[in-house]
Parts: sequence; C-alpha cells; structure tokens
Amino acid sequence: ASSGDGGAARAPDTSLFVPVPLKPGLGGAAEEDVGAELTRPLDKGEVLKNLNKFYKRKEIQRLGAENGLDARLFHQAFISFRKYIMESSSVSADLHIILNDICCGFVLLGHVDDLFPFFLRHAKQIFPMLDCMDDLRKISDLRLPPNWYPDARAIQRKIIFHAGPTNSGKTYHAIQRFLSAKSGIYCGPLKLLAHEIFQKSNDANVPCDLVTGEERVFANEDARQAPHVACTIEMCSTNTPYEVAVIDEIQMIRDPARGWAWTRALLGLCAEEIHVCGEPAAIDLVTELMYTTGEEVEVRNYERLTPLTVLDYALESLDNLRPGDCIVCFSKNDIYSVSRQVEARGLECAVIYGSLPPGTKLEQAKKFNDPNDPCKILVATDAIGMGLNLCVRRIIFNSIVKPTVNEKGEKEIDSITTSQALQIAGRAGRFGSSFQQGEVTTMHRDDLVHLKEILSEAVPPVKAAGLHPTPEQIEMFAYHLPDATLSNLIDIFVSLSQVDGMYFVCNIDDFKFIADMIQHIPLNLRSRYVFCTAPLNRKEPFVCTTLLKFARQFSRNEPLTFDWLCRHTKWPLAAPKNIKELVHLEAVHDVFDLYLWLSYRFMDMFPDAVLVRDIQKKLDNIIQIGVCNITKLIRASQSAAAPGTAEVGSEDFPLSRTQKEARAVSDRHGAASTEALSIAVEAAGLRRAKNLRASRLGSRQEDLKSYGRGSLANRLLREGLLTQEMLRQLESEWQDQHRNGRYGFGSKRDDQHSSKETGKKRK
Repeated sequence: ASSGDGGAARAPDTSLFVPVPLKPGLGGAAEEDVGAELTRPLDKGEVLKNLNKFYKRKEIQRLGAENGLDARLFHQAFISFRKYIMESSSVSADLHIILNDICCGFVLLGHVDDLFPFFLRHAKQIFPMLDCMDDLRKISDLRLPPNWYPDARAIQRKIIFHAGPTNSGKTYHAIQRFLSAKSGIYCGPLKLLAHEIFQKSNDANVPCDLVTGEERVFANEDARQAPHVACTIEMCSTNTPYEVAVIDEIQMIRDPARGWAWTRALLGLCAEEIHVCGEPAAIDLVTELMYTTGEEVEVRNYERLTPLTVLDYALESLDNLRPGDCIVCFSKNDIYSVSRQVEARGLECAVIYGSLPPGTKLEQAKKFNDPNDPCKILVATDAIGMGLNLCVRRIIFNSIVKPTVNEKGEKEIDSITTSQALQIAGRAGRFGSSFQQGEVTTMHRDDLVHLKEILSEAVPPVKAAGLHPTPEQIEMFAYHLPDATLSNLIDIFVSLSQVDGMYFVCNIDDFKFIADMIQHIPLNLRSRYVFCTAPLNRKEPFVCTTLLKFARQFSRNEPLTFDWLCRHTKWPLAAPKNIKELVHLEAVHDVFDLYLWLSYRFMDMFPDAVLVRDIQKKLDNIIQIGVCNITKLIRASQSAAAPGTAEVGSEDFPLSRTQKEARAVSDRHGAASTEALSIAVEAAGLRRAKNLRASRLGSRQEDLKSYGRGSLANRLLREGLLTQEMLRQLESEWQDQHRNGRYGFGSKRDDQHSSKETGKKRK
C-alpha cells in the first residue's frame, strides 16, 4: 500500500522506469553524408574517450539531476547514448559536427559539455516519462477523491452510521429502512449477503434485483429494472439515484485489496440517505471523510442482543464436543484433520471453508442448522465470519494464529486480530436461534489465555480508506507512455500517486500478476485492463491457464462457446473420489465463475452464460456430494499418497507470485501441462512456506515467546503448519528408516564420516 500527506510532490521510484529500446543508425545515409562532407568521418576511438570524459563531469551530472535524471537514470541514459553513437553508422549532422570538433581538440568550437543537449534529447526518447512528469503527477494525484463523484456532490446526503458488534441488529435496522423506501441499493462484501437481501426483499413483496460480478437476476419477468437492487459492493452504480443506500461492513474500507470499493460507495452513491453498518472503530474515519464532503454523520449505537461468554476452560479433546459446537480452523489441512477426527467419534459434521461454492456453503449451513438433521457439529474456517446465518452454541478456536498477508504482499503467520476474533466469536448465540447464549473457547488450554487477551483489547480505529486507479487514469497514463506494459504503468502510477492521510492506495498484486501473465497477448488497453480485474484464484494453476486461454482466444476474435468450455473442463464431471479431485472441482467452479464474470463485460465473446450457469449449478451439487463425504475422500487420499500432503501449499499459503513467476506460467503454457504447472506452483508455495515467520506485534510479543515454548511438533501443530495425521506419518517414516539403518539426513556411513572429521578437528 502507498500513502502520503499531500505535501510536496513525491519523488518517483525511478527503478520502475523501463528504458525504451532505441535502434542505432536512425539518422539515415543522407544525414551521414552531410556530417562527413562538412567535416570528416568520426574516429570512434576518440569519440569513446570523450564520451567517457563527458560522463564523469560533475557539472553534467548536476544538469542531469535538474532535468529529472537521478544517478540511476543518468547512468542508464548514458550507457544507451554511448551505445547509440558507437554502434550507429550515422548520426545527425549537428551531433556529428560537435563530436568532430571535440575529437579534433577545437577548444573554441567544441567542448564535451556541448554534448548535453543531445544526451538529454536521447534520454527523453528512452525515458518518455521525463518529458511529461508534470502531467503524470496530475493524473496520479489522488488527494481529492470526493471530487470524482459530481452527481453525489450535487445533492445533500444524510449519513447514518449503525455501529455495533456482530449480532446486535445494526444491519437489520438499516435493511428495514431500505425495504420501506421507494428505491434503494444494498452493497455487501459477499455474494451470499447480496443474495440474502435479494431474497428477503422479494419475500417482503419489495421487487429487488440482484447484481454481482457473475450474475444479474431481475425481479420483473420482462427484465425491467426494479427500484431496489442488492449487489456486491464492487458492482454498485454511482450514477443511479436512490432514496436509500445501505453499505454493509464499512470497516472493510481499510482492506488492503478491496478497501477502494467501500470508499467509492461511501463517497459516490447518489442516495438521499446513506446507511452505513459496521464496527464502531470506523466511526471517526467515516466522520472525517464526510466532513470533506460537507455532510454530517448521525451515529446510532447498538449492543449485542444475546450474551456471549468466554469460558474458563478449553475443550482439550474432541470427546468433549456438544451439539451446536463450531470448531474454527485457519487452514484446509486442519479442516480435513479435525473433520475426520470428529467423524471417527461417531459424530456427523458439516464443513465450510472459503473456496467452496456459495451454494455448497448454504447447504452445509442448512444441514447444521436443521434440528432434525443428525449433523450437530460444524468444522469451518473464518469464512463463517460473515454471510451465513448459523445456529452455533459454542465457538472453539482450533488455533489463534493464521496466515496473513502484510502490506508488501508477503505471507506471514500472526495471531488473529481483535476484530477477527470478535467477528468469529460473535457467531455464537445468534439472536432468534435455538441458542440464546453464546460461548467461546479454544481447543488448547494455553491458547485460551491469549484468546481472552485478544478479545479484551479495543479494536484499533480504522485510520485510512482505500483507493484504486480507474481505467480512465490508466488510459491517460498509457497515452503519455505508449511503450510501457500495463504492469509497469500501474507501478509508475502508484509510485507517483499522492494521497492525503485519510487514504491509501490498495494492494495491486493480483492485478499485476494477471497483467504480467497476459502481457504477450495482443489486446487493446481497455480489454487488457478488464481481464486484469477479473476474479482470479491464482492459487489454482488450472484457473490461471484457463484465463490465459480465454485471453488468447479473445485476442483472435474467436468466441468462447459452451462447447469449447465443456471440452476444456472435461464436462460432465463425476463426484470426487479423493481430496485432490474435490479441489479440482472447486477450481472448475472458479473457471465457470470467471466465464460468467467475463460474459457480462464481453457478451459477444462469451455468449453462453445461461448454459454455463446451468452446469455450474450441477457442479455445485456434485461438490456438495463430495463435501458430505469429505472424510471418505480424506481416507482415499491418504491410502493413495502420504497423509496430509494433498493440500500443502494450496490454501494454507496462498501464493504471492513475482512478475517472474507470473511470466513463467504464461511462457510454460504452450508446452507444459496443467500437472507441471501444479508442481511449479506447489514448489513456489513451499518456498514461501519455508520462509514464513511467526510474529506478534505490540504488547503481546513477550507472551508469544512463552506460547512458542515446548516441542517443535506442538508449535507446528498449533500454528497449522502440521496436522496430527502428518505427524503420525512422519513418525512412521522415521521409524521405518531407523529400522533399515537409515536416518533422515543421510546414512550411518555419513554420520561416522562426520564423527571422524570432528575427531580430527579436536585432535
């Protein structure tokens, strides 16, 4: 993320400036004749000596700096300038004459300093941004975002902030106002939430449309636009007038990747009343932002509707599970391990994690909530934090550390935040459910102390709102820098951008990953930008290669038909027999999502959205069968391969690929199979996993040190890097090797050799 204070213009990061290649000898034969005719042919040896003399002159370096050439650019420009002159068969007549005068020692006629105008002209040719830096700074000036939305500024909006914890009724009150209005828009963070409001509105006889990135559902049969709409927040319209707008989970305005969508909705929605729902931690920032638009904020505070108790004892054993318990894990491997252990005790459990399709999540939630269903235990990731209505009596944290992505896009393992802990814990004892009192605890005794500490801390205030460059801004950049790649344009934009203290520029790693991956495919800038904003699950090689194929066929103006997609995905697909097949089905579901998303942006090129939606629903049902039989799939996976290895590097450590890795996916696509890509991605994931470090911030740093004590195996288990099944397998393998006279890191002979060497050194 990038931020600034709106003061002096930021110095650009010149390491991002990629020189434009300039071919030597562009002067032409006529130019050469004039220069040589007026003087004589150049002695290239003398020219080289004088060029190097020119480079070392302090005065020249100072002049370069005054014209935007820092040491890095000055050096690169000189290398290019020297190469151009030395390799050209001809140069312009005026440059030829100056070089001749300098080489001949005509002090009155020529001095090396006289080369500077020619050098600067060359520098601006290879670094075109030097000539338009002021324009680029103006385009990337993000200091007054409210001015981007003139329609919203033309009306006086009433802002009402519904502040409170999970299960406090804050969103309920905002939705009641939404339903009573003549027209309204609901903006939520998830498809599940938008779908819930869509259903609720139409059930209440308030015609409401549904708009998500992949779907448009009209309440009216003739496809006329209804006065109400429920949408995912990225899809909200800032041009349509409404009486009431609801912005849910406003604290996500600080999200490093998606925060820009909440900023855009808050500043840009044209509604007489804006109802904002979320954590009290966002009140001050929203009030400050609205101060800049001249709009006042009315705050309505809510208390939790049912009591929530943090228990004084940990679960310690799955034998102590009770109906209504939800075990929260932070990795897929833990989900697999825990769900199998639960069912080994004769208990049926539902399973919910992030990469499952929305339909499967809803079915699993319905199964768990149904009092007549024998399934009374839920094993889930933090995906249950929002978007699902669950009848949970007790939340049990299997671990209190989870993989996170820092501001630089690097993977780290850290304790869950107070905000995350409250959001998850708050799912217990939902108002109106069969459990009117919620309980929270941990699986391990020594985690409970830390959980209590986390929950007792105040949620830090939301400090800044996210921003993202618009397609129009990038197009203006491209006009000035026509030879730059889209990824490079974005980098330069962020480098030059100026924001005030209330804003930050969102992380654009996903955008750049796709930009690098499809750079070699000939697309116009607007189409390339759209492809780069597609919802890509870059952890899945199959999804990445599919996007590449989509882009390539699109560039050839060949429509992506239903038949083509069925061939590519090998549809129809059977129910999964093991975890690997289930993961692949989830990836195919993502591919169908990708197709549907693109079909709403390029209808002619992705023409079969209706047919694809039909098979996606069928695929959802197939995945549901797999999830219902997840313990059988785990057993099948473990009998076919080493236990616990199926998913390492997949969900636990999502990849943050470099440009090099993105291009590697692209370059390999023609020759390598999806399986080879899987190996490459897994290897990259494992490299990152190796570099992960457990870290703890602020006052809890010392506590984590004591928390980390104990055996390495226990620490790895707690941190979700190792499952019980993996531990048992490692132990079994070690014992086998020991019996066979082999050790984990070499043979007996190696050990004996090492021992002898040590003995020699001691002597």
